[in-house]
Amino acid sequence: MVYIHLKKVYDGAMDVLDRLSEKYGPRIEEALAKYLLRDAADDFKDAVLYQISTGGKRLRPILTLAVAEAVSGNYERALPAAAIVELIHNYSLIYDDIIDRGEVRRNKPTTRAAFGDYAAILIGIWYREAIEEAVLDTPKPSEFAREVAKVIKAIDEGERLDILFELAGRDDPYFVKARWPSVKLDDYIRMVGLKTGALIAAAAKWGAMSVADDRQLADAAWDFGMNAGIAFQIVDDVLDIFGDPKKFGKEIGKDIKEHKRGNIVVLLGLEELDERLRGELLSILSKPTVSDEDARRGVRILEGTNAKERALALADKYRERALASLSKMPHSKDLEELAAFIVQRQF
Repeated sequence: MVYIHLKKVYDGAMDVLDRLSEKYGPRIEEALAKYLLRDAADDFKDAVLYQISTGGKRLRPILTLAVAEAVSGNYERALPAAAIVELIHNYSLIYDDIIDRGEVRRNKPTTRAAFGDYAAILIGIWYREAIEEAVLDTPKPSEFAREVAKVIKAIDEGERLDILFELAGRDDPYFVKARWPSVKLDDYIRMVGLKTGALIAAAAKWGAMSVADDRQLADAAWDFGMNAGIAFQIVDDVLDIFGDPKKFGKEIGKDIKEHKRGNIVVLLGLEELDERLRGELLSILSKPTVSDEDARRGVRILEGTNAKERALALADKYRERALASLSKMPHSKDLEELAAFIVQRQF
C-alpha cells in the first residue's frame, strides 16, 4: 500500500526541518521582525507580529535559503527573498482566514479571531508594504518586484477558483453567479498550482535568483518548487480530512464545513461513491451551514473510499517530478530531504 511504502521510504525525513530550522531559523526571524516592525507604532507592534508569532514550519524561507546555499555555497544574499516568501505566505493566511471566517490556525486563534476583521485587514496591508520594503533589499529589486506581483496575483487567482469550486456558503453576488457546476482533477491541479504551488515555486526560484544570473537554473528551481508545492497541498487536503488535529493544528473536516469540492479527497471520493452516498455527501456540502456532526458524517463517508490512497499516490508522483527537477540544479541532500518531508509529514 502507498501509505506503508511512503512511511518506509521517508522514515526520518521529519528531521530535516528541525536541522535546517536550527541553521537558518534565527536569521529568518530576525529578517521578518526587521521588515514588520519598521515604522510600526508601539501599540501596534504586538498585533503586527502576532501572525508570524503563532508558529509555522518556515518551510518556504528555509527552501529559499537552502536553494541559495546549494547554488552558491552562501545564503546571506537570499535573506530578503526568504523574508518576502514568508511574509507573502502569512499575508495570504491573514486574508484567507478573513474570507473563510477561520477561527483557529496552528492551534491558536487566527489574526482575525484575536483582533477582529477590520484590524486583520489593516495588519494585512502592513504585511504587503513590508514585502515591498524587503524587495528593495534584494539584489535585483525591479525583477523581484515583477516576480512578487506575479506570485501574489497567482495566489489570488487560486483563492478565487477555490471559492468558485465550493457548493454553497457564499452569498456574494459574484460567487453565487460564477460558481462552477462541476470540478475535475485538472481543475483542482490548476487551482492548487496557483494557490499553493506558486509561492513554493517562488521560494525556490528566488533563492537561485538571489545568488546567480542563470535563467535555466531559476526555471529548474521554479519547476522543483511547483511540483513540491502541489504535493504539499495534496497532503494538506488529506490531513484536513484524516489528520490528527493536535498535530495538524487545524480543525479536521474544515473543508467539508466550508463546502469545498476543491479538496482532493472530496473530489476523488465523489468519483467513487455510489449514487446514494454521493448524493448524501453532496447534500452535506450544499447545506447553508454544515454542522460538526455533518462534517463527521462526511469524513466517515470518505473513509469508505480509496480517495486517501489515491491522493497520497498522486502526491508522491508530484514529489518524484520535483526530484527530477533537481537533476538540473546543484546537488543538495537538503533539497531532497525537504521534498521527502512534504509527503512524509502526514505520519
